[in-house]
Amino acid sequence: MKFAPEEARARRQALRDRLIAAREAMPAGRCRAANAAIEGSLERLLNGLAPEVVGFCWPFRGEFDCRPLIARWVRGGTGRTAALPVIVATAAPMVFREWTPDSLMAEGRFGIPIPADGSTVVPELLLMPLNAFDNQGYRLGYGGGYFDRTLASQRPAPTSVGVGYELARVDSISPDTHDVPLDYVVTEGGLFIRRAGGLEHLD
Repeated sequence: MKFAPEEARARRQALRDRLIAAREAMPAGRCRAANAAIEGSLERLLNGLAPEVVGFCWPFRGEFDCRPLIARWVRGGTGRTAALPVIVATAAPMVFREWTPDSLMAEGRFGIPIPADGSTVVPELLLMPLNAFDNQGYRLGYGGGYFDRTLASQRPAPTSVGVGYELARVDSISPDTHDVPLDYVVTEGGLFIRRAGGLEHLD
């Protein structure tokens, strides 16, 4: 069903608010178990795809925390680089700044930490948080469109991996024309790849 633009935005915002609240309210034990399952699937995906540069996000509002996994991944092989996104301008693609566990951090847009300095790199694989996702691989972020612009601006585009919880799975996020579908989704339910018919479970 198609909605007028203002109604579509309102529906997406209501969905976003509801699912963020549900994520933040997850019981601690359930969250720990889900995080362990997500980390295992992500580790297998990283080992299988073997990227050299991985972009990820600082955890925000109850999102899965990629930092322990990424720190271990960087230490586990030579030539591996991790990076965090930096918003340089409104309505512009983001850049990615190299990160290590020892990086000096500064406060970025929306109060999310970013590396205070460090080289700018181009990720081959990008781990992206999910507020909601659907079977066609579309994700609902925070409404700024930064990841969609970033994915659309890079050629070749990085492999995109949505990371979130099963509670974020919905029938449809009612994608907009600028939304870019993900290549993979990882939840506590496993690893999913986007095929022509929708998300397909891999493990």
